[in-house]
Parts: sequence; C-alpha cells; structure tokens
Amino acid sequence: MTKLNINHREYELEIEPHETLADVLYKKLNLIGVRQSCGKGECGSCTVLMDGKPVLSCIMLAMQAEGKEILTIEGLGSHDNLHPIQEAFIEEHGFQCGFCTPGIILSTKNLLEVNPRPSASEVGEALSGHICRCGAYSKIINSVLKASEKIGDGHVEK
Repeated sequence: MTKLNINHREYELEIEPHETLADVLYKKLNLIGVRQSCGKGECGSCTVLMDGKPVLSCIMLAMQAEGKEILTIEGLGSHDNLHPIQEAFIEEHGFQCGFCTPGIILSTKNLLEVNPRPSASEVGEALSGHICRCGAYSKIINSVLKASEKIGDGHVEK
C-alpha cells in the first residue's frame, strides 16, 4: 500500500510501479480536474502542485508522490467558496473550453506565491509550459493579473 496526501486528505492505495500520478488521481480517485492530453509532459494540462510546486503528473510515477503534499484543482476551492484565482478566471473569462484551466490555475497559484505582483510578460513566461487549445492566452494573462490584485487587496490565500 502506498500512502498519498492529496488535497489535505490521506489515501492508502494499491499502486502498480508503472502507474503515473495522473492515472492514479484521475482513474482511482476520480479527480477529473487532472486532465491528460499529450501524456508526454509537453502541454501542462495535467499540472498539479506537489509541496507547492507545479509538476506534470502524466510523467511522474505515483509512487514518487509518497510523503508529498499534492494539491489538485478540486482541493483549491469549492463551489460555494471559490479561491480568488478561480474568481478572477471567471470574471476575466480566462478560459473557453476549460480543458487547460485547472493546470493553469494551479501554476498561477505557485506564481503568485513566488511573485505576488507579476507583469504580463512574467505571467506569460511562468505559464509558457501550458498549451491552450482555444488560444485564450490574453484572457488567461488578464485573469492572472486580476487574481494578483484580488489577493493583494485582502483576499485571504487559501
């Protein structure tokens, strides 16, 4: 049995040595916000936070996450209590189809913890590992800048 700490909850799971973190999160725990697109670590859609840092869960073995704190989009906010980043993405229309959005939001969380007031070019550089199939990049950048304002204006980071 492997113990994984996901979204502030501990799970004991039977994990095969070859299973990726993305597969375990999606298929065994039904965390459908963990999206898989390329399966090669090139698109960013499977991004989760491990110990606060973005990782590509499609190229990480699940067993490598043992003893680490994993955060998926499901652990960031709730339907009734959105995280300020989620609020900003809604307000600024920072998504179209939404496939890439969970990974981008989690990378944004990390960015704003490291750099609370990034410029638009710094946002673009920080999110450069994410591919948006719809091409909503300008709205994504506006959403991140809005989130920076929201968090800086007294919204408590969750």
